[in-house]
Amino acid sequence: MRILIVEDDDSVADALQKVLATHGHTCTRARRADDALRLHRAADTVLLDLGLADGDGFEVLQGLRRISAVPVLIVSARGDERSVVRGLHLGADDYLVKPIRMSELLARLGVVTRRRAAGQPAPRVQVGEIEIELAERTVRVAGAAVALTTKEFDVLATLARRPGEAVSKQLILDEVWGDTSHGASRSCDVHLTQLRSKLGRPELIETIRGFGYRLRTTP
Repeated sequence: MRILIVEDDDSVADALQKVLATHGHTCTRARRADDALRLHRAADTVLLDLGLADGDGFEVLQGLRRISAVPVLIVSARGDERSVVRGLHLGADDYLVKPIRMSELLARLGVVTRRRAAGQPAPRVQVGEIEIELAERTVRVAGAAVALTTKEFDVLATLARRPGEAVSKQLILDEVWGDTSHGASRSCDVHLTQLRSKLGRPELIETIRGFGYRLRTTP
């Protein structure tokens, strides 16, 4: 397996690389947030530290989830409940708190990769006449391309990755805005209104009062 280690601590990165290499994995190291976003395409799995010198690991995770479904395991010294919950809500496949046991890391890697292989979400979602290409970030309605803003597509993609599921508004705010303030909530409402209008299928995105939204799987 090709593993990208996003870690700015040399001693931690070296220890991870040594153990993973002895178990047949090929490792690449990224010290900076921008390197992680650039190098992830050549990786099968990403091990992500949250405390990077040039940025926060949560921002890296958000950036990855906008462009990739690569499995991400957070490996961080932050063990508080809020950080763990936020990491999982933003799309991490697992969360390990340092110091980690290498045997546990290897076991969790195996679980994540098996789960992904068994249920890899399709990069293309179709509901009736609406086609959503997650990888290419394009949308077509009855064969005609629809121009969406970056935020509009990100909101739609958050729902399209979970078709038919109830998705909380908080999760959308975390994934798209990285913020749950009143201003971000209002912006989310506006983008959803614009999105429904552009798609011409207002019933496609169902409002779940007091919770969030659902991308309907039937037209």
